[in-house]
Amino acid sequence: MGQNIPPVNDRSLPFKAASLVRDTRYAKKFARITSGIFILLFLLLFMPWTQNIRSSGSVTTYLPQDRPQSLQSVIPGRIERWYIREGQFVHKGDTIVRISEIREKFFDPKLLERVSDQIKAKEGSQSSTAAKVSALAQQISALQKEKVLSLEKARNKVKQAELKILSDSAELQAIRVDMEIARVQARRADSLLKRGLIALTEQERRNLKQQETTAKQVAVENKLLTSRNELINANIELGSLEAEYSNKISKAESELNSALSYLYETQAEIAKMNIDFSNLSIRSSFYFVTAPQDGYVVQAKVSGVGENIAEGDVICTIMPSDPSLAIQLYVQPMDIPLLEKGRKVRLQFDGWPALVFSGWPNYSFGTFGGVVAVIDNFDTQGKYRILVVPDPDDTPWPEQIRVGSGTFGWIMLKDVPIWYELWRQFNGFPPDYLGTAKVSTNPVDVKSAGEKKKPGKSEEKE
Repeated sequence: MGQNIPPVNDRSLPFKAASLVRDTRYAKKFARITSGIFILLFLLLFMPWTQNIRSSGSVTTYLPQDRPQSLQSVIPGRIERWYIREGQFVHKGDTIVRISEIREKFFDPKLLERVSDQIKAKEGSQSSTAAKVSALAQQISALQKEKVLSLEKARNKVKQAELKILSDSAELQAIRVDMEIARVQARRADSLLKRGLIALTEQERRNLKQQETTAKQVAVENKLLTSRNELINANIELGSLEAEYSNKISKAESELNSALSYLYETQAEIAKMNIDFSNLSIRSSFYFVTAPQDGYVVQAKVSGVGENIAEGDVICTIMPSDPSLAIQLYVQPMDIPLLEKGRKVRLQFDGWPALVFSGWPNYSFGTFGGVVAVIDNFDTQGKYRILVVPDPDDTPWPEQIRVGSGTFGWIMLKDVPIWYELWRQFNGFPPDYLGTAKVSTNPVDVKSAGEKKKPGKSEEKE
């Protein structure tokens, strides 16, 4: 080190460069710097490196109702008036457009009133039919009671005829006995008269009594015959009454069933007319197309006034004012087994300046944190979609991002040494399960995703 260096202009050296080579001060300093760099690089190989999966996607919404919605017409009609302009903020229930009817069966301006009158008329007919049904039911009940009484009366008459026959039969038997006695007495009187034991007058009296008894027997026989005829007539009348009342009751029941059938038909018609009235009432509310939720009118698909639109045609598109933003990223199928819900993600939004160190997310600038919330179970054109929502432990996403803008993301996996990551990348191996997982332990508040400021009064609908 203390060795004297000959001057540059020493004539003993043939070349100037040779004298410079012999000066070791610069060589030792260069060796120290190079050794330090190599030692630093060697130490850097043992620093932690976060494995990640790179993917691109776009901004969407976590909830389906927060995505752009196409406002459609429920009924066909003709545009009469617009109440909004494109880009205007509307509240839920605000009128977008008014349409009129184009179907001739709905042209009548008093259609609801006339249908209501028809319903009232049918209800009056229903009341009358119901009264008729009630009257017929009462008539049938009265006929059944009258039938019972009439049949009981006829049965009593039959019994009376049977008893009268028994009485007349007994009387006839008694007359026959008297007739036999009178005949015997008359023969005796004739015999005694021939002997001269009795007077002629006594014999004539006994013959007269025989004749009277004979006359009574004929009368009683006629009476018995009359009683038997009365019994036959009573039985005939009993059968006739049963047939008569059965006919009357059957006829009344037939009229009752007809009235009930008409009543049920009337009730069905009233129900159908009530349905038509309700449908017309609801249809009249569709003449005014209203906003389903708060949002901005971004596109009007139909222009002008007087243009006809069909059922289901898109009138305009509404973007909800306060959507729950999320990022949809598409990853390769080989990376899906490495993912799970809650895994950390770093995001870079289009138009937002960023300085990214993918392996050192804590030192990246201009990136924002996210958490995997949804992993699809089926592929989309060879890739699987995942939804990323804001990380509650990280900086909120910028308010300026909009649905549909591009995004680039790094899905954070395991912490491994740099030498291992270089070796993996050099050999083309996929990330593995070594190291510590980057998984969020806090619950994700999806409603806070991409929370927007409410529009001011100047932005709201006038």
